Amino acid sequence: MNKLYVFPQKYLLLSVPLTLILGFIIGTFVDTSFLRPTIMLATIIMIYATMVGFKFKELTTIKGSKVLWLSLLINFAIIPLVAFGLGKTFLSEHPIMFAGLALSALLPTSGMTISWTALQKGNVPAAVKLTVFGLVVGSLLTPWYLLAMVGEYVNINVMRTIHSIIMVVFVPMILGHITFRFLMKKYTPEQFQKQIKPKFGPLSIWAMLYVVFISISMRAEMIMSNLQLIALALIVLIVFYGLNYVISTIAAKMFLNRGDGIALVNGTVLRNLSIAIGLAATSFGAEAALIVTIAFVVQQQTIAYYGKLAGKYWFNPDKKSKPAKTSVA
Repeated sequence: MNKLYVFPQKYLLLSVPLTLILGFIIGTFVDTSFLRPTIMLATIIMIYATMVGFKFKELTTIKGSKVLWLSLLINFAIIPLVAFGLGKTFLSEHPIMFAGLALSALLPTSGMTISWTALQKGNVPAAVKLTVFGLVVGSLLTPWYLLAMVGEYVNINVMRTIHSIIMVVFVPMILGHITFRFLMKKYTPEQFQKQIKPKFGPLSIWAMLYVVFISISMRAEMIMSNLQLIALALIVLIVFYGLNYVISTIAAKMFLNRGDGIALVNGTVLRNLSIAIGLAATSFGAEAALIVTIAFVVQQQTIAYYGKLAGKYWFNPDKKSKPAKTSVA
């Protein structure tokens, strides 16, 4: 049972495409729309599992953090403009997909931000800070950015979007904090990090795959009759992530030391697609969920290749560089 439980997380690049295919096939023969009300619950579970052990104290340490301010500039000024330009250019005739792209662009950082920064021997405390601030600021700004970016094409119900964000971000955040406090009465911080926290990861992936499956299967006939949507989404996302990598890497090399630079790239390129797909599915529908789902594949694949290239060339640990300054006060 444990092997089955961890399988989707261990083989994420396989799990997401298989779930997409399964959703297409089953949705073609079975009407799964009766499961729509379960999407919100699954999304809450998905985010909750990532929030247990989330370090809220990082929110209080903002002074002197150049990497934080750079990340806010890139995440909430430059990247939304990139997404808006791509949406206007390629997706003006597919406004729901445009909304999905906007959601992906407006919700930066994920647990992978911290993981990849640690793997690349970057500034992990800075990565934690970027994750916390990216999540909170993105959640607060998303309804208004959506209105500005795609309000001309999609009827944006701001209050509904705010309600969705409260349900899929702040409710799981509170529940995760309560769970963490309860666990701290039984385990030491070291025991929690090594024994307990890893058990929550697969739960988040299972819930994510469920949301993907239901979202896609409900509109399988529409998507299958428009396979060009998948090709279009793939092209747009490759360009989007490519520009994101270039912008973040240039900023990191120009303004930061190696450790902070790695944290900046991972904190601006990696998007919080778990929340994005939850909002896409509950607020917009299958086309929005489709482009976010494909973004999962593109993001996971490109960060793996980027990590290898960055470690060999521009973030090579063997090259002489200024010692990393911590980003926490």
